[in-house]
Formats: sequence, structure tokens, C-alpha cells
Amino acid sequence: MTESEFLARADAILDKIHEQADNWFETLDIDLDASRSGQVLTIVFNQKTHVVVNSQAPLQEMWVAAPSGGFHYKFDNSNWVDTRTGTTLQDNLSSIFSEIIGQPLVVAL
Repeated sequence: MTESEFLARADAILDKIHEQADNWFETLDIDLDASRSGQVLTIVFNQKTHVVVNSQAPLQEMWVAAPSGGFHYKFDNSNWVDTRTGTTLQDNLSSIFSEIIGQPLVVAL
């Protein structure tokens, strides 16, 4: 994939996650703040727990930094897949966010 194709995919993913976080704040009354600066999306839960999702264009990867660790994802023509475990970005974010807030939360990408 070209760099411009990667950046378009990365923008779309970051936008989807950001929109969902804003929706959770408004409809589920979850204490969070989501902010984006360029290719970096930061979500702060309960004013203390940070999750950062960002793109790494030179590597064509999406990265996640969370309390449970750091994760790298490559696009496999249909999903962003963890380079170590094979878990999808959507499944991992769902697990990370659910663990932080203490209730099931599903990320749809």
C-alpha cells in the first residue's frame, strides 16, 4: 500500500475511534476525554487512565499504548492485526476499554 493509502486508512480508523469515544461519553455517561492531534488520538478515562492510538507511516502500522502494554498492528487487506498475537485492533481496543471502565464496551471499526 502506498503511503497516501496508508494515511487515508489510518485517518479513517482514528476518526472512527474518536467518534465512538465521543458517543460513549454522551450516551453511556462514561467519564472520558478524547482528543486528536494529527495522527495521534488520546483517550483519557476517569481523568487518569490514558490510551493512545497513533499511526506510524514509515512502518505502515497503527500503534496502541495502554496500561496493559504496547501493541503494533499491520493491515492484512481486511483488518488491522497485532503483529505478535494476531488479534485485531477492534478486538484489542474493545478488551482494553472494557477492562478500564469495568463493563463491556465494543469498538466497531
